[in-house]
Amino acid sequence: MKEKLRKSIHTPESMLEFIQKADTLVEALPFIQQFSNKTVVIKYGGSFMYDEDIKQTIMDDIALMKIVGLRPIIVHGGGKDITKMLDEMEITTEFVDGHRITTDEVMDVAEMVLAGNINKEIVQLLQNRDINAVGICGKDGATLKVKKKYINDLDIGFVGEIEEVNPSLLETLENGGYTPVIAPIGFDENGQSYNINADHAAYAIAKALKAEKLIYLTDTDGVYYDPDDPETVIRRLDSSSVPELIEKGVISGGMIPKVQNSVDAIDNGVQSVHILDGKILHSLLLELFTTAGCGTLIYSSKPYEKLNRYVQDHYKY
Repeated sequence: MKEKLRKSIHTPESMLEFIQKADTLVEALPFIQQFSNKTVVIKYGGSFMYDEDIKQTIMDDIALMKIVGLRPIIVHGGGKDITKMLDEMEITTEFVDGHRITTDEVMDVAEMVLAGNINKEIVQLLQNRDINAVGICGKDGATLKVKKKYINDLDIGFVGEIEEVNPSLLETLENGGYTPVIAPIGFDENGQSYNINADHAAYAIAKALKAEKLIYLTDTDGVYYDPDDPETVIRRLDSSSVPELIEKGVISGGMIPKVQNSVDAIDNGVQSVHILDGKILHSLLLELFTTAGCGTLIYSSKPYEKLNRYVQDHYKY
């Protein structure tokens, strides 16, 4: 039996497969070296959160990132779970322009679901992979201070807009080797709890930490020139071209605040932002550790323009 197994492993076809796998590992090496000890903020949220196989794969990817030296921070959503719990408790809710009216009662449920059920499930999934994770919300360590958010001057209840990020607790956890898992719940100057949009929380945290990367795991491949044509996804997007694309309607709807926040993060020290489809298996690894990538990379060409001007001024060919 062992002899048959040994022979099957060493067929030319199997050896070619192993060589290709080894090539993949070698391709990842420079990326691993470049991102070692760098902070990567991951916004985890979308329909894939409810697909058990994909959920497990994403946690595998995050565990690998941590093991090879990156410092991942996870910020998660969970709107569907909040809605489900509200329905089970027979609490009626209203929506205005896509925003839930968050009453006292709704806020209590949101905090219970986000900072409790979902947060601790993610922590346990990472612990199952021998990754030491700590689940917190924005109230812990006074991490996310907010003010009331209004939509077109309409009061939508206890929905917060981030005013200040205190990164001290996150830095302490990172330096101690822990992976923070953050529920988007903040507080105001009176100690009142507020629900926060998870995209905005991830952006604000990445900006405060000057993270190497901010990654949005979403239900889309990224930004498209034509939303109806999946072949038109923009793989590399210079942040300076964003205003024109918004004006032309290429970037529209819910993608606008995501991309605008991405540009602001880049302008304030985040090196790059990635918008990925979380439903693609191993999308995190494909984007971070291969030359192909699998989503939209938003970056700034300004440092390169400055370098090019220096070369042109000092070196005449």
